[in-house]
Formats: sequence, structure tokens, C-alpha cells
Amino acid sequence: QVQLVESGGGLVQAGGSLRLSCVASGRTFSNYAMGWFRQAPGKEREFVAAISGSGRSTGYADSMKGRFTISRDNAKNTVYLQMNSLKPEDTAVYYCAADGRSYYYTKVVSSYDFWGRGTQVTVSS
Repeated sequence: QVQLVESGGGLVQAGGSLRLSCVASGRTFSNYAMGWFRQAPGKEREFVAAISGSGRSTGYADSMKGRFTISRDNAKNTVYLQMNSLKPEDTAVYYCAADGRSYYYTKVVSSYDFWGRGTQVTVSS
């Protein structure tokens, strides 16, 4: 089992920045990939970014490339999502997730078997 707790969400103006954090517990953190996903009201949960167990390999959704950066600190059991140049359409609940079965990341929502409860990000225009 992996327990995940997100933090860092909030209200920000368009063009602003936020950094989300997710602390994991329960397994050796560096053994598994981590991802960030988001879900806006009335929409399906979508992939945002993911990172391999070592942190050397990362992937992003096209609309986040150049604006968002995922990173991890395996010594702190924490994964981060730095979000810059935020837009109103980035408003959503952001979830971190762990793929307990794989060291390498995937962009597929169903591959992740452990999820946090989410943190709200609201971007005002």
C-alpha cells in the first residue's frame, strides 16, 4: 500500500504560479513511478505529468509542456509539480498518483493504483 497526501493548491491569478507537493508513505518511494492528474468539473480525469522512480525520465501532456515541471526528492518521499503561467483552464482538482507496479512512468490513468485525495487549484482571469 502507498498513502499519498497532496498540498499546495489554492487560488491564483492568471499568469501566476503554484507548486504542488505530494508526500508518499508505505513503500520504498524510489521503486515506483509517480504522476499528476487533474479533473475539472464535468470532465474526465486527465494526465498532467509523470516521472520515473529515479526522476531521470519525465513526461507531460502537450498543453502543459513548457509551463509545468514535475520533479521528485526520493530522500523526502515527495513529488512536486511546479506550475507556471497558469491559465483559467488549468482550474481543477489535482491528484498525485503512484504506479506501484512500475519503475517507469506511463500516461495512462488506469495504470496508477494509488491516489491522493486531491488539492484544488483555481485560476482566476
